[in-house]
Amino acid sequence: MAHWLIKSEPSVYGWEQFVKEKKTSWTGVRNAQAAINLKAMKVGDRCFFYHSNEGKEIVGIAEVVKTAYPDPTDKEGKAVTVDVKAVEPVKTPVTLAAIKADPRLKEFGLVRQSRLSVVPVSDEQWKMIMKMAAA
Repeated sequence: MAHWLIKSEPSVYGWEQFVKEKKTSWTGVRNAQAAINLKAMKVGDRCFFYHSNEGKEIVGIAEVVKTAYPDPTDKEGKAVTVDVKAVEPVKTPVTLAAIKADPRLKEFGLVRQSRLSVVPVSDEQWKMIMKMAAA
């Protein structure tokens, strides 16, 4: 099982709305590298749900329930989406500042490629952030 981080601005699509809907299609991703990451996702992969721009923190855990397929919001027909379901909130939100403060996370995609909306998370990074989220 692989791990990922997916980003959304809370004013556009926040954790509370995701939990209410239980499941969603992760549409609107247009960056080529982020699309490659979407295509690499497998059913059962876990994702951190990150509030970008406002809050800047990991607030929940999601799970991939359907692999990549054409994004219906892309009129050009090039983009893909995956379906994800809400699993659970994290006990303690993990802020971007806390992640950047830990030198062991300096290679984390959220730090290195901060503009990407979908980034891989290594097993070691996942374990570290899960410990931070359980505090």
